[in-house]
Amino acid sequence: MEIPSGVYDVLTDPRTVITGDRVQIPFELDRPRYEQVDKVLKQIGGRWDGRKNVRAHVYPFPVEEFMRACLATREFPTWQEQGWYPTPPAVVDDILAHASIHEGMSVLEPSAGTGSIAGPAAARGAVVDCVEIDERRVHVLREQGAARRVVHADFLDLDPLDCPHGYRRVLMNPPFSAALQHVTHAMGFLHDEGTLVTVLPERLMWHCDRATTEFRELIAAADGEWIKLPPNSFAPSGTQVCTVLLVVHGQAGGPLPTHGWHHSQPRQLDLFAGA
Repeated sequence: MEIPSGVYDVLTDPRTVITGDRVQIPFELDRPRYEQVDKVLKQIGGRWDGRKNVRAHVYPFPVEEFMRACLATREFPTWQEQGWYPTPPAVVDDILAHASIHEGMSVLEPSAGTGSIAGPAAARGAVVDCVEIDERRVHVLREQGAARRVVHADFLDLDPLDCPHGYRRVLMNPPFSAALQHVTHAMGFLHDEGTLVTVLPERLMWHCDRATTEFRELIAAADGEWIKLPPNSFAPSGTQVCTVLLVVHGQAGGPLPTHGWHHSQPRQLDLFAGA
């Protein structure tokens, strides 16, 4: 998205301080200009912290280099365009309540963002691995230190066959624009007796296209549970989209294409290789 000229002038003003995780504008702006700047800074992913010793837009990642690149091109990707809506704390609590985490349990968070789920899961004793496509957020995850391993990759490019063991829990808030692909792919990393808990847009409960219908049929066959979240659960992350939790359990020989299912396929194909 293009940076409006008025916003560009403010952000490139030598008085504006862009350093660490914050953007600070220590000079007066007229109301229309301030609202324009505030909107852009929030779309990029910042939040206003009005405390006297801060008074800046604060970001969950080191913003200086990123902002320099944005100003050089006079455009920026919003977190919506990146498919990233950070998981609000109340939703994280719901996810963990259904996940029943215990000490030493292996957990995968695909598309982990800045660790909204990974951090609290690790705090409960889980051993967490994360996958994240955005380099800035990868940096945040590694700096936090909650995850055992942070993989910088597009989750959809990872192959379950390269994963030696399935995860006992897969906890996720996937990009809503490709939610079905991400959740179905995540099943390949789920232990045969594991549990997947994911946030999804509510529309997947009623959309009638073929892919969504087949996905619901798969979840029904696995006795999955759809749980509606309260209205505006994601308002703190900048979207009014209605959301649900999906809780589904793996089972050896069951309908889900779990980790064990994926690893059995090459052996099955080998049986027919010489036929």
